[in-house]
Amino acid sequence: MTAVQEPAAGSAATGGEIGRERRRKEDQRLITGRTRWTDNLALPGMLHLAMVRSPFAHAKIVSIDTSEAKNATNVVDVLTGADLGEAQGACINAWAITEDQVTPPHLPMPTDRVAFAGEVVAVVVARSAAEARDAAELVDVEYDELPAALDLKQAAEDTVLAHPDLGTNKSAFWRFDSADAGTGGDVEAAIDKARGDGIVLEREYRQQRLIPAFMEPRSVVVDPTGEQITVWSATQVPHILRFAIAATTGVPESKIRVIAPDVGGGFGGKLQQTPEEMIAFAVARRLGRPVKFTETRSESLMTAHHGRDQWQKLTLAAEKDGTVTGLKVELLADLGAYVAIVGGGVPVLGAFMFNSIYKFPSYRFDCQTVLTNKTWTDAYRGAGRPEATFAIERLMDELAAELGEDPIEVRRRNWIDADEFPFTTVAGLEYDSGDYEKATQRAMEMLGYDELRAEQKQRREAGDRVQLGIGVSTFTEMCGLAPSRVLGQLNYGAGGWEHASVRMLATGTVEVVTGASAHGQGHETAFSQIVADRLGVPFEDVEVLHGDTQVAPKGLDTYGSRSLVVGGEALVKAVDKVIEKARPLAAHLLEASADDLEYAGGRFGVRGTDQGITIQELATAAFAAHSYPEDMEPSLDAEATYDPVNFNFPHGTHLCAVEVDTETGQVSMRKYACCDDIGNIINPMIVAGQVHGGLVQGIAQALWEEAVFDDSGTLVSGSFTDYLLPTAADTISFDIDHTTSPSLTNTLGTKGVGEAGTIASTPAVVNAVVDAVRHLGIDDIAMPCTPERVWRAIQGVAKGGATEGAAMPHFDASTGMDGTVDRTTGGAQ
Repeated sequence: MTAVQEPAAGSAATGGEIGRERRRKEDQRLITGRTRWTDNLALPGMLHLAMVRSPFAHAKIVSIDTSEAKNATNVVDVLTGADLGEAQGACINAWAITEDQVTPPHLPMPTDRVAFAGEVVAVVVARSAAEARDAAELVDVEYDELPAALDLKQAAEDTVLAHPDLGTNKSAFWRFDSADAGTGGDVEAAIDKARGDGIVLEREYRQQRLIPAFMEPRSVVVDPTGEQITVWSATQVPHILRFAIAATTGVPESKIRVIAPDVGGGFGGKLQQTPEEMIAFAVARRLGRPVKFTETRSESLMTAHHGRDQWQKLTLAAEKDGTVTGLKVELLADLGAYVAIVGGGVPVLGAFMFNSIYKFPSYRFDCQTVLTNKTWTDAYRGAGRPEATFAIERLMDELAAELGEDPIEVRRRNWIDADEFPFTTVAGLEYDSGDYEKATQRAMEMLGYDELRAEQKQRREAGDRVQLGIGVSTFTEMCGLAPSRVLGQLNYGAGGWEHASVRMLATGTVEVVTGASAHGQGHETAFSQIVADRLGVPFEDVEVLHGDTQVAPKGLDTYGSRSLVVGGEALVKAVDKVIEKARPLAAHLLEASADDLEYAGGRFGVRGTDQGITIQELATAAFAAHSYPEDMEPSLDAEATYDPVNFNFPHGTHLCAVEVDTETGQVSMRKYACCDDIGNIINPMIVAGQVHGGLVQGIAQALWEEAVFDDSGTLVSGSFTDYLLPTAADTISFDIDHTTSPSLTNTLGTKGVGEAGTIASTPAVVNAVVDAVRHLGIDDIAMPCTPERVWRAIQGVAKGGATEGAAMPHFDASTGMDGTVDRTTGGAQ
């Protein structure tokens, strides 16, 4: 799967753009607010929508009385699912992970039954947003409440059915077995052998439910008054949204234009075809007028899809010296009320990462996805890989504790050595490059690892109230989603390619069109640097266009750390085509043979002479076409579609030191150091921002964030008062650095970075918290590690109780995990 390509044309060291710290082009308009968000749009005659939502997690809709709302001031109409009928389309699942996956139909507005609290049952159309919201309070809906499936383990046993007509809550069972795949041995045999003469560890971990909590709430405007129906949406996926609307409403795709203007964050949370988008589309068509819907923050937290939410049981087999011999993973994944657009496949992405950087000779992954009466789940920053990394890195710490060894030494014993790349893992992926030792050594130096271990020893011996913990996370991830043929093998409904075009304008400036749609990553800057570097034109002369299906008609959008390694590579190929297209014109104008031309620094030169012509001069000549050979097309524009040959595998070592007050349970971060290997870096400033942001999100899962439902299925963490997002005051300064093992599977030698910090940081922090109190007899604390949970764990041990993580109910792949023991000390299941 590895294809070695030539390196990038230039670098910062040689005066090029690659590797240069450029301030982002986008920031002037974004930071000052001189931009256009979806909610800023105001069209002539535009109406506003408000959604009427179910307060119940599961209920029959007995009746909906809209009469009072229709008579309210400036209300134009009130519509239900029955009113819109088939015109409302449907929300699609694009990733059925098995042929027999159980997938409940998902209407944007159901007509007979609601399946989660917050589901839309009616829409009010009014002349202002405030009047629409006021009238929504007047819609009288009679419900017949039904039992709700809320606890993941109980739902896996079909105790209560989330969708009674389906007869089960089990959506799909998916397995990867290294023995069947031919990538490794029999994991059960490895475990049986280890029970006799080695080490067997069994642990169960809880990945709590999280809310993406993007900065800009979702918003959609639909204008049906032109030849095309134009949809503006705060989305990560304008091309996929256009396809989904066309596929489910019968409106030809050519008649739909989707525009994602500047989008204020997404983190996977805007990788969706939402019910609200479909309702707005249907209402606009019905009334023949532009409509707008912008959700409130409470609506966003309650109904924008959630992430994570898994029970993980792992069994690790090792020899007595700690050399791993087998890994078995048994997973329960909560899909919520519906199978989201790629939600069913998120756990499958994790299947290839539980083995991480380690040389497991045998491996099996079993996953049961489960339907419940909660908000539906889908991709959230990292999408499957954070869950896998957390579990294996927690388990490697447990193996070190079992052996009484330093956790880094145990990892060293088992990881892939630098001279073993490219390396085919037990999960069947080929890692192209890396050096785990080099990154680890650098991270240890930055943290002051040995000094902190010495301080930890002193504090323990002295019995200090405040104990020091040091957490380790050595990770890799698969990103650059993804080779189309691999996605096809996994039953994914689309490809993994990306498209780009380069337009040489008459004045010598360059327009770049990309199918990757930014929502804060800095695409306009990084892509300008790539094109300027390879084409040899000034950075300032490159304009990047994106996010509009009419301007960029081909594309598969932004998620899975694919923008640079897939979208950037498409740009490289388009630029190369421009250069080759210009070569015969340059030869003609210079009256030289094309074979005698050299291209460097944006200029064709005749070898051995000082004759030459720039690519920008050639653009002007192509525009005029005054001296063009008859058989030559008067254009230098070119486009390219790139399908990656492999995933991309960044890696790194993240180390965290925390202090834990054993009397109060308070956790304080003291130092965080990480060294990531993301291949060649285009813009170090953008990379630093991506790493910092990712770290905060991963740390937040470890210490603060959790979506909590009560016993009736109501989200009780539905505001930022209860859903604890960290502020700058809650975190510390991070020490970050990089080693470089260029990727061998793309021209630029780059690897993804957008999700790395989130993937690596969570286990580093939790390992640090557990390490601080392990000498007290504690081997696990459920996330988030709040002061109360830490304190209860300490008190439980002090009173002779079992530590968190001790309960290990049996797992049966056909029925899910037995038992309903709640290892957490608060929150909801």
